[in-house]
Amino acid sequence: MRNVFLDERPLALLLFAVAFFSCLATSFAQEPQFRTDEGADKKLPWFKPVAGQFPPKGSPHSIQGELIRMDHQERQFVIRVDRNDSQDRGVWDLPLSLDMLPYGSIYYNGAFAALCDIPLGTHLHTWCYVKGESDERPPLAVFHDRISPEAEFRRCILVEDDFTFRVRQQQIWRIDNVDLEKKKLSATLLQNGKPVSDLKLFDLLSRTRVYKEHGFVTLESLEKDQLVQFNLTWVGLFGPGRIQEIYLDEISRKLAFDQQMQRHQLHIRERGLPAWVDAVDDKKQIVTMTFFDSVDPVLFDELTIINPEPIGWPATLFGKGGAKDDLAPKGTIAVARESLMTYDPTNDRKGGNILKISKTPVVPGCSGVQIQLECGMMLEGFRPGKIVCFYPTSWPFVTVPMEESFHGRE
Repeated sequence: MRNVFLDERPLALLLFAVAFFSCLATSFAQEPQFRTDEGADKKLPWFKPVAGQFPPKGSPHSIQGELIRMDHQERQFVIRVDRNDSQDRGVWDLPLSLDMLPYGSIYYNGAFAALCDIPLGTHLHTWCYVKGESDERPPLAVFHDRISPEAEFRRCILVEDDFTFRVRQQQIWRIDNVDLEKKKLSATLLQNGKPVSDLKLFDLLSRTRVYKEHGFVTLESLEKDQLVQFNLTWVGLFGPGRIQEIYLDEISRKLAFDQQMQRHQLHIRERGLPAWVDAVDDKKQIVTMTFFDSVDPVLFDELTIINPEPIGWPATLFGKGGAKDDLAPKGTIAVARESLMTYDPTNDRKGGNILKISKTPVVPGCSGVQIQLECGMMLEGFRPGKIVCFYPTSWPFVTVPMEESFHGRE
């Protein structure tokens, strides 16, 4: 059959059409432009998180400061923002109130953590987004109504202590000198064995905790040329900061990491794997959910563990019909708030068998793990975009303390 278009239209027109629609498709595929910390164009708007969508890489704004207040049940905290060259003296040391996004991650000593794991006074690195349009809460104001220049940032996706931040950057401090009489320690930051900073002079305290191998030691154990990691407080107030805790060797650092990871794993096993609902099939009573990347990935391996007789699990949690196959993986979900606080997790869990475990693209906030759960009973909160917590039946059934549930606060 004769191709009328090719025979009767100039080839140039065809090429133009192909090029035009190719460019159009490319423009729709591109991420919207937004301001970044590294970007040169400061006139661009900061990225605003969209409900039900994970944010693009590189979109949050980095803010450093000291942890001065927290509400770990609501995953809210306040930092005293570090001084920097962009600030006038009148806005030094002002507080900033932050809320963790539901998919936001917290780290301490290199491992996943909850806010309650981090001691008050710890210097933190945070990555934040501007507050939502419906957020009408006034910013924190102190000292004759002075407000931090970072006050528009309210939502946080990542929190790290100095220990975690340096490890992730593959950096470590080399002690250059120790003056115990003046309680001073000078150190140079190294990356791949090469200096990446000038020599800095830190304060030591009589209460500075010094870790070596499997125990505590005294400040007298600090020596020149040791490669160490530490956490700071009072950064910028009177110099580079005061050392709160210092780890002298790889053994002590590994022990701190392992202990914090075990604490995190227990915390999640008792409170559930956080996720949001992607889709719901009401007729088949199937809930599809994607887990957040704020938990140790090892825990996802436990989704496939089969436990025919769950420890302490009431049969009523599965609803009418329950799990159809006790020799297949199963679990329950509870509706949660943006803070990951559940309502009445002892009674408000429903579930059944895991029908499918899938992989999804790994992006900031997303673990890349998605499951489909067949529920014996559907609850109103099992809706697309809603936050839930999932409990595999291979985990013991535990009732969390009253203050950690929202039941009775309405």
